[in-house]
Amino acid sequence: MHETPIQILMVEDNYPDAFLTREMLKTAKVAHTINVVSDGVAAMEYLRRQGKYATARRPDLILLDLNLPRKDGRQVLAEIKADPELCRIPVVVLTCSQAEIDVATSYDNHANCYIVKPVDLDALMKVVKSIELFWVTIARLPETE
Repeated sequence: MHETPIQILMVEDNYPDAFLTREMLKTAKVAHTINVVSDGVAAMEYLRRQGKYATARRPDLILLDLNLPRKDGRQVLAEIKADPELCRIPVVVLTCSQAEIDVATSYDNHANCYIVKPVDLDALMKVVKSIELFWVTIARLPETE
């Protein structure tokens, strides 16, 4: 059981989406910390604790967009799930892509969940609250440290 706040890493290059998600999670009943990086290279540096992320806590949950600058989210997912030190971290793909190839490829690369990000604010709020309810409140996350 997590005695410290749940660590969430959000990999999202769209600042308004990241801001809204962070704000919506502020009302979560479970203590958590959300960190945001805006590209795939930074995500892998964060996860591998390199450079300015050397002291970062390993996340308990990753929210991953697929369409990212510098390194695509598809590549990030494949790298996470191929790395023995990172592969147990649940990855929720949260993206605008509705392409069946992205859904299939994400699950082939062991994504734990694939959610199409709605454009409507109310629908986005429901999605974020659903993520919170299941992944932060109900699901038992593996210890990552």
